[in-house]
Amino acid sequence: MFFDLTIGGWKSMLAGAGCVDRANVFQVEMAMTMTMTMTMTMMNDTNAMRLRPFALAAKRQEELARFRAHFGKRSVGLAFMRRFKRRSRMPWFKLRQSKLPKIYGQIGTLQVRLAEGNADVRSAQRLRYDVFYREMSATPTIAARFRQRDEDPFDAVCDHLLVFDNDVDKSVDWRSGRRPRVVGTYRVLRQEIAERGAGFYTQGEYDIAPLIAARASTHKFMELGRSCVLKPYRNKRTVELLWHGLWTYVREHKIDVMIGCASFEGTDLAAHAMALSFLHHYAMAPSGWIVRAHAERHMPMDLLPKDRVDAKSAVKALPPLIKGYLRLGAFVGDGAVIDKQFGTIDVLICLPVEKIDPRYFEHFGRPEERESRVALSRKQAPELVAS
Repeated sequence: MFFDLTIGGWKSMLAGAGCVDRANVFQVEMAMTMTMTMTMTMMNDTNAMRLRPFALAAKRQEELARFRAHFGKRSVGLAFMRRFKRRSRMPWFKLRQSKLPKIYGQIGTLQVRLAEGNADVRSAQRLRYDVFYREMSATPTIAARFRQRDEDPFDAVCDHLLVFDNDVDKSVDWRSGRRPRVVGTYRVLRQEIAERGAGFYTQGEYDIAPLIAARASTHKFMELGRSCVLKPYRNKRTVELLWHGLWTYVREHKIDVMIGCASFEGTDLAAHAMALSFLHHYAMAPSGWIVRAHAERHMPMDLLPKDRVDAKSAVKALPPLIKGYLRLGAFVGDGAVIDKQFGTIDVLICLPVEKIDPRYFEHFGRPEERESRVALSRKQAPELVAS
């Protein structure tokens, strides 16, 4: 009725106004008829598309009822899913085949691998917040305090090496979404990725650009940063597993030099005078590898003369991470930097792969190997038991 009145109204208005003759009125009537017909058809098709999922769902319910009546409840699930998967054409019903994460190593319930997506990265950021801001003396921004995560723009371009504890409570309902706990992390940034973006994070404290440019044809650099382990897991097993993953990543990407900042807790240089002086006198980078802190941030490390440095006491006072780097063969840059946000004193660590003490290769694997010794031992374990 509305359609007829609309056509009639148009015809009367045009003819009464004398704008067109009767032939043109007839053409207008035909055009309006076709337009309204197409509009109604499109509306019907749209409604059909909207109702299609509900119609298919009702059809599946009918099929399920028939299957139950014929097969019984015990076998209805498998039979129905086979038929449902074969006949369904709805794309959101297709089963997603997720890619298994690449595991670098495993010891007991602990597992080391790269972050696979945003959820893993957020877990690493929450761990960093717990360690740096809650346990240590870092000052969070308003956004960090609200989100309870330590994050910066470099997170988006870095790879995140994570240690998971898979020992979750088996009594918890699977629908609660419990995930393995992230208990350790390392953030790594390869040179080719840094050069396509904002560069290295370390460049904000130390002038590393001349060193990288001088060795661009022979060495591939990789930055290490944001390393931390949850307090209950700070033991040899966790740290060793994290290092196994890191060393496997280095060999996988054929990295030649690892570089980054390591920290002393606190901002009082005098409190770390012995350790900083030891680094300056005994662990300074040799000629050709020297990197100096930016002039406006440079703080002297030679607070004590060499003859007053007690090497034994100084090594004992070093943070465990710096001590581990030195044992591998690393050296430090010229000058310390005070990081006011994190409440730390930073020193530059430079570790060329060619300088690593060969005795560690027997444990972590040689540079030409492409897989972690932990992963290899885990794969070979069944064969050893069988023999």
